[in-house]
Amino acid sequence: MPPGIQTLPMSDTPAPPDTPAYDPAAIEATWQQRWADRGTNSPDLASGGDPYYQLMMFPYPSAEGLHIGNLFAFTGADIHGRFQRLQGRTVFEPIGFDSFGIHSENFAIKVGAHPAALTPQNVVNFRRQLHRAGLMVDWSKEVVTSDPSYYKWTQWLFLQLYKQGLAYKKAAAVNWCPSCKTVLANEQVKDGQCERCDSLVEQRLLEQWFFRTSQYAPRLLDNIATLDWSETTRQAQRNWIGRSDGAHVTFRVANAHDVTVFTTRPDTIFGATWVVLAPEHPLVAEIVTPARRAAVDAYLERTRTRDVVSRKVNKEKTGVFTGAVAINPATGQPIPVWVADYVLMEYGTGAVMGVPGHDERDFEFAEKFALPIVRVVAGADDDAHAPLTEAYAAKSDADLLVNSGHFSGMPVPQAKKAVVAWLEERRSATPVVNYRLNDWCISRQRYWGPPIPIIYCDSCGPVPVPEDQLPVVLPLIDDFRPDDSGISPLARHDEWYRVPCPTCGIMARRETDVSDTFLDSAWYFLRYPSADRADVPFDAALTRKWLPVTTYIGGNEHAVLHLLYSRFITMALKDAGLLDFEEPFTRFRAHGMIIRDGAKMSKSKGNVVNPDDLIDRWGADSFRTYLMFLGPYEEGGDYRDSGITGVRRFLDRIWGPVHECTADGAPDATVLRKLHATIRKVGDDLPALGYNTAIAAMMEYVNTMRASERTVHRAEVEPLLQLLAPFAPHMTEACWEQLGHTTSIFDSGWPTYDPALLVADVLTIAVQVNGKTRGTVQVGKDATQADVYTAALQDPVIAKLVVTEPKKIIYVPGRLLSIVV
Repeated sequence: MPPGIQTLPMSDTPAPPDTPAYDPAAIEATWQQRWADRGTNSPDLASGGDPYYQLMMFPYPSAEGLHIGNLFAFTGADIHGRFQRLQGRTVFEPIGFDSFGIHSENFAIKVGAHPAALTPQNVVNFRRQLHRAGLMVDWSKEVVTSDPSYYKWTQWLFLQLYKQGLAYKKAAAVNWCPSCKTVLANEQVKDGQCERCDSLVEQRLLEQWFFRTSQYAPRLLDNIATLDWSETTRQAQRNWIGRSDGAHVTFRVANAHDVTVFTTRPDTIFGATWVVLAPEHPLVAEIVTPARRAAVDAYLERTRTRDVVSRKVNKEKTGVFTGAVAINPATGQPIPVWVADYVLMEYGTGAVMGVPGHDERDFEFAEKFALPIVRVVAGADDDAHAPLTEAYAAKSDADLLVNSGHFSGMPVPQAKKAVVAWLEERRSATPVVNYRLNDWCISRQRYWGPPIPIIYCDSCGPVPVPEDQLPVVLPLIDDFRPDDSGISPLARHDEWYRVPCPTCGIMARRETDVSDTFLDSAWYFLRYPSADRADVPFDAALTRKWLPVTTYIGGNEHAVLHLLYSRFITMALKDAGLLDFEEPFTRFRAHGMIIRDGAKMSKSKGNVVNPDDLIDRWGADSFRTYLMFLGPYEEGGDYRDSGITGVRRFLDRIWGPVHECTADGAPDATVLRKLHATIRKVGDDLPALGYNTAIAAMMEYVNTMRASERTVHRAEVEPLLQLLAPFAPHMTEACWEQLGHTTSIFDSGWPTYDPALLVADVLTIAVQVNGKTRGTVQVGKDATQADVYTAALQDPVIAKLVVTEPKKIIYVPGRLLSIVV
């Protein structure tokens, strides 16, 4: 139940005998069929005016079917789309299925089925459930990512990036799940374990295909300020891209090698007492001394299988001294060179300077290995020579450098630039901007995905598959299970694997990796308007008209990678001259999560709710409305079994008056004022996704409209149907027809309110005496100060305090009367 909103009393008074019972099952089946027969939800994309592209994140079709959280998400997006249609816009609301990927493949392995057989069955079930939910979906534009008609264009997309030099292959250290037998992205590793199966993750060196997302980091970051997205989502994007302003500083190693470190705190270089390299750094093998080689090699072997994410978050500090020393370019003093796995090759240069006095991680490392700790930053009143018991983090811009040569006494912000300029003059530093964002590894050594369209020829090298030979169809093979070799199952099938080179014709080899499922979903929004076109991935004219997406609604779990990859792909296609925009989603909002009885739903807890059961019992309209009444849409709510009964009674109390209303006479003035206030309230709430408060307002209105079970006037109930239609589309269509309309309620427009009717006839005025509120009075809306004062004196409490002529009376019209005696 939303905070501050209580279940309103509902009457159980039965409808008169001549009123047909509200039968959700029959009504919903009827109207779903009519929508399909009439093409109600299939807009004319070519000629429709005022286009509005309402997108919801498409689901992965699991064997379990849709869960209540899916329908919470989809219903909220659908309500927003239906509201926009009632505003007179041409709304395009498509959906599809993200059907490739490791989830489907792993489940197929678990149950002893083939993903090519199991996935279509799951799609059929999902489609059935989505139909039952009454979504305003244009099913003629459905996409299924595992269908060759779709992944043909995913492969085409790869080739476009390859032509631009944005796709490349290299050997890279990657996270490897020994159970799933595939590469994992960093975000798929939780506390050193695979997020899917909880297996301990290893690190392997594999040849992988990458996209140059890092090349787009500045644009991806700069554009965030222009996006109409929730601030939490925008900040998540900023954090993932991770801009750092700093410097490359060069330390000369005694045996004539240079080690370049990246630092965001060049002002602390006088406190650098060692340099540390990532285990993968190529200089490790070159600078290690003979006496330390055995120890270093042993350390490298121990760290080789550790995944990147564990290395980032592990609290225990490990490392090994190489025997080499480097010269601190600021102090001229020799400092040791270490190797430690808390330094990552993927960030910066793979080398950092250890400044234990002012970095918590370095402080812990220094204490463990008895390395010097030097203070070089202090507050104005601090003792610059007092030993540090913990790392001193900069506390304000007033902090000063200490023990830093001629920079001592300089404020930290000024010193950051001054130290870099000084080192630059000595050819030891260069100011740089670094980004946390890495290139996107798209290779997967699995079966269930789009084959990467590259052929390897001994004479010609890597050759892209000609576009007229797409799709490279995923073959139907029985032995699709992955093994521990790191090689895709496709490599075991020579009949598919060996093909003529497209350039020279000699026998060559296909790429056997498939692409990451994130690539399937990084462009699906472009395909929807042109899903019926087999000759192009997206029609140019339709794309110009309908893209970018007007409003995108999805889960917070995709607030980083899916959105980031979609933005990157869109930018790359714009740079290729294939699109005329570079941001795919004009407006994005993340929905909340549904819990049950205070706990997250899961099969292990036995608290999962099957939406089919609820729709069978209560109907889709009651279910939809109840889901939206649970709490703020962007926060979610707590599902309770008993709550839906009140929503069903709410719909019953509207069904009856529609069949019993009268057009004789005039509507009640009080009811009419409440109606117009409700029209304004719901009209304000829906575009802001304030669904729970909109429903509460309609419930309040129904109580007013049906007070004392009065006969309702048609003018009192007809506009209510339009307000309710986005939530309960089937019932309101039936009621709209009952009132004599022959077209869909969603083509009827949105009701308008009369501002004059929003002004209350009776005002409640607070009365103060000598600055303290002593009571309230009710007066007419046109009451003067004298009228309010006279009414106030009728209150015994106020009259007792005002026994003489007031010294002053202040009246704030419509709000306050202040009497000074």
